Amino acid sequence: MKVSIIGGGGLVGSCAGFALQAGGIVKEIALVDVNKELCEGQALDLLHGSSLTAPQRITAGGTEQVTDSDVIVITAGLRRKPDESRLDLINRNVTLFRLILDDVKKHGIRKDAIVFVVSNPVDVLTYLAVQALSLTSSQVIGLGTVLDTTRLRSMLAQRLNVPSTQVKVTIFGEHGDSMVPVWSQAQIANLPLEKYPGVTPTVISEVESKTRGSGAEVIRKKGGAGFAVGVSIADVVHSIALDDDRILPVSSLQNGAYGLHDVCLSVPTVVGRSGVKSHIEVELWSKERAALANSGSVLKNTISTVMNS
Repeated sequence: MKVSIIGGGGLVGSCAGFALQAGGIVKEIALVDVNKELCEGQALDLLHGSSLTAPQRITAGGTEQVTDSDVIVITAGLRRKPDESRLDLINRNVTLFRLILDDVKKHGIRKDAIVFVVSNPVDVLTYLAVQALSLTSSQVIGLGTVLDTTRLRSMLAQRLNVPSTQVKVTIFGEHGDSMVPVWSQAQIANLPLEKYPGVTPTVISEVESKTRGSGAEVIRKKGGAGFAVGVSIADVVHSIALDDDRILPVSSLQNGAYGLHDVCLSVPTVVGRSGVKSHIEVELWSKERAALANSGSVLKNTISTVMNS
């Protein structure tokens, strides 16, 4: 499988490239960036470690790389400022994103390709990609709340001093301010969260609050997220490559799940080689369902503004 990363010279794109290299599953990693020298440098750095990782082909070039790619990951975009919401990026990133899509269409892509949007605001841009590309909606996905979910799990695990891999809680909705942590389904080592020693409403509230602000905290302290978003991207790409039908909170076009229509956001989604295979509905608390509906409304309003601009 060939994976092209548009924006591969930047922090997010290069971290995704390294995570894919370390994973050793995809056959070829192609970095694409307007900064040719930086892109070539990142590819060279990956190549230098290839004898210790996997027998993959590492290349750098322009958008022509996407023509024969199985998965096209779009990470290019302007960074969010520490005091800026992801939706505030809309006016700064939409024009750039549309130019990227036009460039992709000009070069042409495979009929079975998957377009994987990471650039923010990811839910809005995923919707734009669905509308702009000649692909089925199931072939266009966004990173959605995959990163938010792993942040929440990892920080809850740290707070409770348990292995992070045994924490199961998922965030639905927008990758942004209206995100919805679904505590009603949360577990630790297959045990109900509310029964686990040390779990209190205060602990849950504090961890949720820290998760909501964690993106801005990383930006403030080191300039932007890299490692965690890189492995999050690789996790989704690997599910596509292996066609393993894992359930992930990626962003995709909603057509009925949880009463949501004509908006891209995150709900439990079966992901495989064809992209989105189905959406999974589970029973939610009434306040969670209401919050998810609100998240959809927030995004719909923003999408409407963008589409009419």
